[in-house]
Amino acid sequence: MASLATGTEGAAFVYLPKNRGIDLYIEKADAAQLLRWEKELAAEYENIRKRNLNLDLTRGKPSSLQLDLANGLDGILAGDYISADGTDTRNYGGLDGIQELRQLGADLLGVKPAMVLAGGNSSLGLMHQCVHFAYLFGTHEGARPWKEEGKVKFICPVPGYDRHFAICQELGIEMLNVGMRDDGPDMDEVEILIRKDPLIRGLWVVPKYSNPTGIVFSDAVVERMAALGRIASNNFRLFWDNAYAVHDLHDNPPLLANIMDYCDRFGTADSVLQFTSTSKISFAGAGVAFLAASAGNLAKFRKHLGIATIGPDKVNQLRHAKMFPDIYALKQHMKKHAEMLRPKFAAVIRCLEENFADTDLGHWQVPGGGYFVSFDARPGVASEVVRLAAAAGVKLTPAGATFPYGRDPEDKNIRLAPSLPVLDEVEKTMVVFVNCVKLASVRKQLDSLGTGG
Repeated sequence: MASLATGTEGAAFVYLPKNRGIDLYIEKADAAQLLRWEKELAAEYENIRKRNLNLDLTRGKPSSLQLDLANGLDGILAGDYISADGTDTRNYGGLDGIQELRQLGADLLGVKPAMVLAGGNSSLGLMHQCVHFAYLFGTHEGARPWKEEGKVKFICPVPGYDRHFAICQELGIEMLNVGMRDDGPDMDEVEILIRKDPLIRGLWVVPKYSNPTGIVFSDAVVERMAALGRIASNNFRLFWDNAYAVHDLHDNPPLLANIMDYCDRFGTADSVLQFTSTSKISFAGAGVAFLAASAGNLAKFRKHLGIATIGPDKVNQLRHAKMFPDIYALKQHMKKHAEMLRPKFAAVIRCLEENFADTDLGHWQVPGGGYFVSFDARPGVASEVVRLAAAAGVKLTPAGATFPYGRDPEDKNIRLAPSLPVLDEVEKTMVVFVNCVKLASVRKQLDSLGTGG
């Protein structure tokens, strides 16, 4: 993964001392130089520990100030609970959600409203239900349940989203790693796996600002994904988790190709399930989630969903319809989120640039949106970086969390999530992170030379 160094506007920074003397490739340093670096970095680390920090960069949650942007949801209905088609949203029913929100979900995902189901607050919940229903009952009418087909498998681009992997692990679905490239998953490898293994039933993807790398899938990758339905089992489903569809940090963001346009061309609409939500747009715990799918997929899903629930929270859906009457209003709202997030992401990137450019201590990509920065340390170092940071009062996402079963084969990927803390805390956290990466890397290299730090 290459370091893509770009500047970011409108940011405030703590300027960090450039590289602390580690400005050459660590592989080229001799034992004496490494020992000098280790002594200096260890002393700095002990000074950090004495500060009794309590900082957290573990999960991609919106900050309280971001949540405040949607406080207008409270009281917005002013006692009027009737939706546009005359439905009293306080009552039971309406399994597909109210029409206004189905339209909003359609605009977010680039499909027709008839393809959209608007649900509760969690797109993860909808994904969980889709996997479980397919496992227990099959993906469509007449299909065998996955649980009766043998040891079914999912392809998991890595690094990826830990909660996707947890769904598979809970059901005993085997996960197959496929590497991420700069334009999306390695599609050559994906296609090879699907052609040779008839028990592959799913593929997880986050196509825009992928969690955690921030990659936006290229048109070519989207087209090849839409074509997978031609070579996969008819029980195969692509789980298209477009969580960050409108979570851009800058104007003129990269555009994600519409996968359903390609599916219509290839006749593969049944092979794709699309998801998104307002959970990082309005209230994270009280948003609205969307599933977009073909008529056949929706009919099968509704059949089982109707046994689990009498309908979603339509009052909350109507609140969102009032706050976001169209996609333009929603995108204007997201610009306010971007203004709050840009300085935090800029601080992270600036820190990485100042300390790791022109070294072999780490690689990263500069995301144009989403909620994460993915950092690849030297192989065999990530777990120690996370351990050192925790001992110094900084919580990071566990090493390995971005891989199935929590196992990063190279122990190098670390996911940074700067959205929740205030800017000052992000900057303080990055000072600790940099020290821990350098210290762990130097000690690892000393061990490889047979020299203790």
